[in-house]
Amino acid sequence: MKHPSVRAVFLFGISCLFAVVFASPASAHDSLKKSTPAANAVVSGLDEIELEFSAHVSFPVVVLHDAAGRRFESGTPRVDGSTVVEGVAGPLPPGSYTIAWRVVSSDGHPIEGEIPFIVGSSSAASAGGTAPVASPVAGEEGPRQETGTPGWIWAVVAAVVVLGVAAVLVARGRKPPTPPLPDDVEDRPSGPENGERG
Repeated sequence: MKHPSVRAVFLFGISCLFAVVFASPASAHDSLKKSTPAANAVVSGLDEIELEFSAHVSFPVVVLHDAAGRRFESGTPRVDGSTVVEGVAGPLPPGSYTIAWRVVSSDGHPIEGEIPFIVGSSSAASAGGTAPVASPVAGEEGPRQETGTPGWIWAVVAAVVVLGVAAVLVARGRKPPTPPLPDDVEDRPSGPENGERG
């Protein structure tokens, strides 16, 4: 005899598992694809900052500061699709600079990061055009983005496992009792009490 409750628990567990598998790719946050200037680039000057993301972003915050903490960004950053543009205030003196940025990705989660670069003389400066963001070196802070599998996915997987174990236990507990074997019948008393006549 099949029990509808066990089948319902099993189907619910399978549905949750499919939901986890197909929802995983959609949970990834957007990322910074490239920037002007590129990370660790050496430039002769800088008029504006461009940050290109993998998808449309909103609520951008861009701060440009030197090693002493002096800020050089100009005005409010503007968004053009997946690109954020921020102006630079005046010529930058030679030295080390950092672009600190923060945006809200298309999935509603904030992401942030830092892009270090150097302003040098015209002879020492390398091409500072748009280039892919370099991999962060030791001690350099990159974009803070959630990596790996989000915690809620593990929670759903754990719930599916628990439901599966519960379904197995319920199925075992509801098995019909094994009928007694013919030689296990109770011994009946013999004699007059059993209707026998001598």
